[in-house]
Amino acid sequence: MKSEINQTLIDEFESYLMFEKKYSKNTISSYKEDLIKLDKVIKKDFTKLEKKDIQKYIQDDLKDLNPSSISRTISTLKSFYKYLKINNQIKINPMQAISSPKKAQKLPKVLSEDEIENLLDINLKTDYDFRNKAMLELMYSSGLRVSELINLTLNDVDTKSALVKIFGKGSKERIIPLTEYACEALDNYILYHRANLFKHGENNYLFLNNHGEKMTRQGFFKILKKLAQEKNIKTDFSPHTLRHSFATHLLKHGADLRSIQELLGHSDISSTQIYTHITNERLQNNYKEFHPHGK
Repeated sequence: MKSEINQTLIDEFESYLMFEKKYSKNTISSYKEDLIKLDKVIKKDFTKLEKKDIQKYIQDDLKDLNPSSISRTISTLKSFYKYLKINNQIKINPMQAISSPKKAQKLPKVLSEDEIENLLDINLKTDYDFRNKAMLELMYSSGLRVSELINLTLNDVDTKSALVKIFGKGSKERIIPLTEYACEALDNYILYHRANLFKHGENNYLFLNNHGEKMTRQGFFKILKKLAQEKNIKTDFSPHTLRHSFATHLLKHGADLRSIQELLGHSDISSTQIYTHITNERLQNNYKEFHPHGK
């Protein structure tokens, strides 16, 4: 039976994440789903749960999930109960001594520099081709998250100064320089092709989909995969492949980790350090392949 008290707590926590923490809609939705699932399984008010109740829930009801999903759920519950404790709705935090399972660190997939050049070499015939060229050049030039890319407006890009203004996670603002390639592609798209994409009146979003509306994450990834197939690029893709490639190639050519951290908008440098593992792994592979005694 669904608890009205729990539903109220979930709604209040949702407002807290939205207005105080300024989390994205996707993140808030994930938190809410985790709490709704807990409410369905455990027949108690959240404020009365003890450590043993939550441990039993994790062991019995989450056991079939992968470590990443379990960790995410535990992270949600930790945030939720920390919020309840701060707001004096519980005396003891039942999540305080519960730790997440260790996740194996997965290295992000990146494209080689030759694959990037191949991907960006788009045959420019239609307005959509010029849009795609501008999107990909901008992504590789700046290392944007896909969510940051699709939320850009015309006002956020200054090709004369070669800068783009980004509002990242937690609405944190950062300014990123742009390459000449990106500026040229953006100017071509904005000046001569973007207006042709409107179908139902104008809007201020920089990148428009085939219906003249704001580009979606799914739409961007569909374009990326289609171009990769056309170019016969075999590397596994994710929506952030260009972002990962941007960081890896900068590191490979001598950029320092702190600069890459700022460009990517990472609040913690440990998130940036994963790219050193990629370059180290490739260095070891090259050593084994090309050193006379390495084979």
